[in-house]
Amino acid sequence: MICVLLLAAGEPWESPALADLEAHPGVVVLKRCVDVDDLLAAVASGQADVAVVSLDAPGLDPASVAHLHRHAVRPVAVTSALPEDLDAREHAGRLGIDALVGRGELATLPRVVTTLDDVDTRAGHEGAPVPDPPDAEPGAEPVWGRVVAVWGPAGAPGRTTVATSLASEVARRGVPVVLADLDPYGGAVAQQLGILDEVSGLLSASRLAAAGQLDERFASVCRGVGEHLAVVTGLPRADRWREVRGAQVDRLLQRARAHGDVVVDTGFSLEDEAGSDLSGRPGRNALTLAALEQADEVVVVGSADPVGLTRLARALVDLRERGAPTPVRVVVNRMRSSIGWSEKEIAGMVEGFSRVAGLHFLPDDRAGLDRALVSGRAVVDLGDSALTQGVGALADAVFPEHAVPGDRTTGDRSGLRRWPFRRARGPGRGRRAAAAG
Repeated sequence: MICVLLLAAGEPWESPALADLEAHPGVVVLKRCVDVDDLLAAVASGQADVAVVSLDAPGLDPASVAHLHRHAVRPVAVTSALPEDLDAREHAGRLGIDALVGRGELATLPRVVTTLDDVDTRAGHEGAPVPDPPDAEPGAEPVWGRVVAVWGPAGAPGRTTVATSLASEVARRGVPVVLADLDPYGGAVAQQLGILDEVSGLLSASRLAAAGQLDERFASVCRGVGEHLAVVTGLPRADRWREVRGAQVDRLLQRARAHGDVVVDTGFSLEDEAGSDLSGRPGRNALTLAALEQADEVVVVGSADPVGLTRLARALVDLRERGAPTPVRVVVNRMRSSIGWSEKEIAGMVEGFSRVAGLHFLPDDRAGLDRALVSGRAVVDLGDSALTQGVGALADAVFPEHAVPGDRTTGDRSGLRRWPFRRARGPGRGRRAAAAG
């Protein structure tokens, strides 16, 4: 028995389609939905198998279709256009819908509903193949960049500083890098890099992804900083997180992979908001969770003080409990001798809470960071220092394929040594990105 949800959005075909579906012995119509939000809430019950929707229903976008896929509900679109209409076919393809019933084919709707493949092969659906990078040469082996998510607990441990410094260091080596600000609580990447951007790159990318136009217009959502760094600026106000869905973040990061390596500045919270799945609307932390799921590696940033280290320990436990197989690397930021703990003692604490791929110490350099902030530049662009050398060592470890010749791990200065740990499960892409390979 196939259970169906119907969203006709006032189209004249609703009554005959409903009659045909109800007359079929293998079909049960669970509900006639009044709008897309009603449909998304209905699929969360887990009872539906197929959603029959109007192709032109207001609010129907790729994020809505991705929500259907996540709940194992297969979409069938109905349109008043002719079956051979290319615009209708392309529209359905951009939404992520394979099955399309056109004008004159309405009588076949019950057969289409009952013969849909059980396995959804739409690009971007978890576990499904993702198309080749748009920038790949015809016939060439597709080359994907790596996604590195910079995450950490609450309390401003320096996530944005580490993300901008890491991306800028890799870009200085002549490697194309996309730096994406996905902090739902108010990102600061644009301010740190002196970008005067009246239009949020993240909001623009979200709208283009919803319209199925992000691939061809990806360059319009980026702001160039130097020759090799492209920045997707964050939310202009923290309350606008509601305008971005997790599926749109997935599409943004998949497209950014085709440009080069990707560094993501995330928020701090990993909580799943209660009720977000039932309403179909995104939770505030969907941006952070989507980035962590897409990541090939997670860089966890903590502050080198008693409060910061306590928060770091709890954060490592929270991250471990989410069960993602992504390798984790820890950065202890603002390391200084005045706290009274040695690097070895902090390393023992970290290893006690999580298996990590490596531990790095970045020295406290308040004067250097102040100069960088005032000038709107990354700290690695202001000349050599213990901090810039520490960032360089971090870049060597996170992106070993772009490491510079020479050994940065010798010497006595804080930030230059790396504490080797047993490598976490991996390396490799996150759960969704693994399917893309």
